[in-house]
Amino acid sequence: MATRPVTLWERVAAWSRRNLPTRESMANSRVLRPVAHRVLAPELWRFTRRSVPRGVALGMFTGILIPLGQIPASAVLALPLRANVPAAALTTFFTNPLTTPLLFVMYYKVGNWLLHLDRSVPGQPLGDAVQAAPGWIDWLLRDVGPATAVGMVVCSVLGAVLGYGLAALLWRLWIARKWRHRHHGN
Repeated sequence: MATRPVTLWERVAAWSRRNLPTRESMANSRVLRPVAHRVLAPELWRFTRRSVPRGVALGMFTGILIPLGQIPASAVLALPLRANVPAAALTTFFTNPLTTPLLFVMYYKVGNWLLHLDRSVPGQPLGDAVQAAPGWIDWLLRDVGPATAVGMVVCSVLGAVLGYGLAALLWRLWIARKWRHRHHGN
């Protein structure tokens, strides 16, 4: 009897089971012991139609806005927001070494578009900044920094809203599919 090939979803689920922290591993952590009763609350670890989209939105927000320490930040913020901790932690992997350079370009372009920096700076500011070596820090702080920061904030809010909507929609489709299979007896 031939075995069926493993789907991408099954691989992602297996990877997350192997690599994401479990309730038990967090309960044994010396760092979390003082707040373990809050962090290990069962409602933060259950996959429900409300907690998963909240976790995805929180993971998108912290993954984009916080460059380092995204998983601990999303786990801490999951407490007051009643978000699913594994969903929040897994969604922060949206930003990784492969996607981060492209995301920073997108943040700059969004911020640049919102701040209209291209209209206020004549010429070629990038080329001029590279030619004037000591002035590149000034260019970075005056032109690139504010545009990138504004773009990060806007993209983190939009990513959270889109993540919440997409997770809620996929959850609804998944439940509808389960009901359909149950109804047809498959």
